Amino acid sequence: MAAPTVTLVTASPNPAVSGQSVTLTATVIPLGAGTPTGTVTFVVSGGPTLNGTLSGGTVSVTASGLSGGTHIVTVTYNGDADFTSSTGTTAVLVIPASTTTTVTSAPDPSTLGQSVTFTATVAPVAPGAGVPTGTVTFIVGGSGGGTFTQPLSGGMATLSLSTLGVGTQAVVAIYSGSADFLPSIGTDTHTVNPGPAATTTTLTSSANPSVFGQPVTYTATVMPNPPATGTPTGSVTFVISGTGGGTFTQPLTGGTATFITSGPGAGSHTVTATYNGDTNFATSTSAPLTQVVNPANSSTTISSNPNPSEAGTLVDFVAFVEAIPPGDGTPTGTVTFTLTNGVGTITINTTVDTNGFAFVEAPLSAGDWDVEAFYAGDANFGASGVSEYTQVVTEPESGTVTTMTS
Repeated sequence: MAAPTVTLVTASPNPAVSGQSVTLTATVIPLGAGTPTGTVTFVVSGGPTLNGTLSGGTVSVTASGLSGGTHIVTVTYNGDADFTSSTGTTAVLVIPASTTTTVTSAPDPSTLGQSVTFTATVAPVAPGAGVPTGTVTFIVGGSGGGTFTQPLSGGMATLSLSTLGVGTQAVVAIYSGSADFLPSIGTDTHTVNPGPAATTTTLTSSANPSVFGQPVTYTATVMPNPPATGTPTGSVTFVISGTGGGTFTQPLTGGTATFITSGPGAGSHTVTATYNGDTNFATSTSAPLTQVVNPANSSTTISSNPNPSEAGTLVDFVAFVEAIPPGDGTPTGTVTFTLTNGVGTITINTTVDTNGFAFVEAPLSAGDWDVEAFYAGDANFGASGVSEYTQVVTEPESGTVTTMTS
């Protein structure tokens, strides 16, 4: 007949702190001769179920990850051929683990108006383990500070502020604690140095709309934002979009910077001015300005050589195309010459050269020829023309031999 047994169970440490492993030991005492063998089952309320094999009548297992509170441990010896099963119980108390809270800020020191991030790190004190949860309350002293509660994530809580005033502020981070972790407090100081004062940059154009080739003066005025006073120094960068634009940096004098250009092509251009800041004043950028550049007006004149000419002699016709102020530059494109004598019409197209001239030559029959020259315009210049020019062609003198060259 199998002999009865008594099972005893102990826990160490007991009490334990949150995150600390607990060793559970079962001892099976026989009420008769011999040593019990077999297996033992440990059931931990709110925790794991563990199994172990007796050796010399005892067996130990380790329970990890027990939450705060009281856990009832029920141990069952499952018996063998010579000994009957038996059960024992004990209680394990898990108390919250101590914690430490540290708080840092970055950047430190900061400048006035700069965003500062405060970070609180909460860690368990050994033998406690795990990742604390809950909230951290930041108390930031001084102007622009206050009290702010942030959640913990991965044992860390963060707070960002850009409102802090100049000076050294005390910073306190209070961890609220949880069922598994005790509250703790961390302290630090943060220094805010006087920073560059904010500025406002305004941009104006001397002529808007303008015409192609017309010099336009852009003026940037940089002013400190109240209550700051003084005169900003440094430079301003003008950015002009589109054909003929670009990036141009000019010095700031007396709070203003100017840039003169006649380069942008016809069309709409976006212009901005950025103040690049100095030791005492912060950068700022103007509102975009739309500069409209219209095509410039052109003027076309015509001449010929010789005039009058003899029939059959080559006549050189010259058209000169130029910009009408305030436009400037050299027009491009084509000029169409139309020569009419009442009987027939001659039409010749030719290209304007880099100096604005267009040349053609033609032998004409005797008579008065009406000559027109029409400039068709280009992207930057409007069309223009001459329609009242007369080329006089006479009959060759008797006995005169005319030689034509090309």
